[in-house]
Amino acid sequence: MNAPLVFLDTETDGIHPGRRVWEVAMIRRDYDGDSVKQMETHFFVGLDLRDSDPFGLRVGGFWDRHPAGRKISGKHAAPSDFVNVLPRHEAAKEIMRWTFGAHIVGAVPSFDTEALAKMLRAEGYMPSWHHHLIDVETMALGWLLGRSNGRQRMVGCDGRTITLAPPWKSDDLSRACGVTPPEGDDRHTALGDARWVMTWYDAMRPQDSGEASDD
Repeated sequence: MNAPLVFLDTETDGIHPGRRVWEVAMIRRDYDGDSVKQMETHFFVGLDLRDSDPFGLRVGGFWDRHPAGRKISGKHAAPSDFVNVLPRHEAAKEIMRWTFGAHIVGAVPSFDTEALAKMLRAEGYMPSWHHHLIDVETMALGWLLGRSNGRQRMVGCDGRTITLAPPWKSDDLSRACGVTPPEGDDRHTALGDARWVMTWYDAMRPQDSGEASDD
């Protein structure tokens, strides 16, 4: 049986070791023979701001998108589709349920799973996803190197020349694979980035069957 996948992204209150998650988006793909079932969820998480990094909050748009952030910053109430705020305990329960037994797919997914694992354990739950994380950026580098016949420079699917050596930018790798990164209001949002990761993954695995090792 093919392993389920969860395309995941979070927004956090910084990049410091004690960072906390305030937005989560997950797209779960389950395989049953030749059929595929896909579900999507998105929610905000209640956040204690005392140890938050102001810059980190701005990058993800906390003051513009999180209902509590909008209220604090004096903005009008959030649109109806952005009012799903879960207490940390309920959020942890949902994350464990949605990721149970799945391979997490993300852009540097360890950044997300490290913060999520801390939250789950603090709330009496545990990480239940597969220990093999799938990083679309690393996957893209290998995919592009295969197409470049080992050369360090190549012309990507977008017609631009890209250097396949670190450091690289996720946007450049994505475009080289033929996938446009999120723009405008979708930029640095959990749902926008989760959908981007899924599209990017599928572009490199057009006949994806979800196979994965249990090693």
